[in-house]
Amino acid sequence: MRAAVITAPGKVEVTTVEDPTPGRREVVVRVAACGLCGTDLHILQGEFAPTLPVVPGHEFAGEVAAVGTDVTELAVGDRVAVDPSLYCHECHYCRLGRSNLCERWAAIGVTVAGGAAEYAVAPVANCVRLPEHVRTEDAALIEPLSCAVRGYDVLRSQLGAHVLIYGSGTMGLMMLQLAKRTGAASVDVLDINPERLTTARTLGVSRTAASADELDEPRGWDLVVDATGNAVAIQDGLGRVGKGGTFLQFGVADYAARAVIEPYRIYNQEITITGSMAVLHSFERAADLFAQGVLDPEVFISDRLSLDRYPEALDRFAAGSGRKIQVRP
Repeated sequence: MRAAVITAPGKVEVTTVEDPTPGRREVVVRVAACGLCGTDLHILQGEFAPTLPVVPGHEFAGEVAAVGTDVTELAVGDRVAVDPSLYCHECHYCRLGRSNLCERWAAIGVTVAGGAAEYAVAPVANCVRLPEHVRTEDAALIEPLSCAVRGYDVLRSQLGAHVLIYGSGTMGLMMLQLAKRTGAASVDVLDINPERLTTARTLGVSRTAASADELDEPRGWDLVVDATGNAVAIQDGLGRVGKGGTFLQFGVADYAARAVIEPYRIYNQEITITGSMAVLHSFERAADLFAQGVLDPEVFISDRLSLDRYPEALDRFAAGSGRKIQVRP
């Protein structure tokens, strides 16, 4: 089969690899579409170097093409979205129900072969069957949506909150949609890319700007979300949280990124700083929300490229072009 392979830091190629076969509790998925995200750039940069070479792609959906000997839950022809999370279910954090912090954490498309290929293997437990009205290729958006759902899981639910989101890429826009759905009084979005702010306005944002200095919010915001991973944005966002408010680190920052905090201010103003890592008990709920139309795929998916153009897709994503970029075998 054809697959994209990150062979070494900074090197990716589309080549022919062996067809996958399922284990006894696994299925082989014929990939309909695979989305790109910031984690793919981190893999390309060598931040998961011990796993290289690897077929990337942890956001994908498709049709079951083969099933393992002990699989009864799915059949060939079923359409599924795939949760890429692979946990040991044995370590300290897994036993506490915090599997996304697993000491042996692994993921399809990160540490083992993923969906940037014609076929991919997944445990049957990681597959969610799609309802008839959901297009298979669109369902690749369920994985990033499940990360956004996890982000809101770590926050205290508060109706009428004033929210500030840094970044109007795919994840920032998803956080915007969930903020509106959870009863935010206002949602402001910042981005230095005017094109992306246009999309945010299409989705009904309260205000958009290139900098928080352009917005009048003297008491700060109840919830500040970084969906960029950019150290400058993170530093600025920490200073925009109002008294009693929360800062959520949602974007994937470089390992070397650093920000300065003010311990007295955190104490004196009862500010909460928290993070959200990947998926935890949120994939099925994201699939339900997606089926209910919480996201419009035509708005969120900006580029649909063939698998052979995977290196180009990575370049477009790294340049901040468009919104969600997908490759389709």
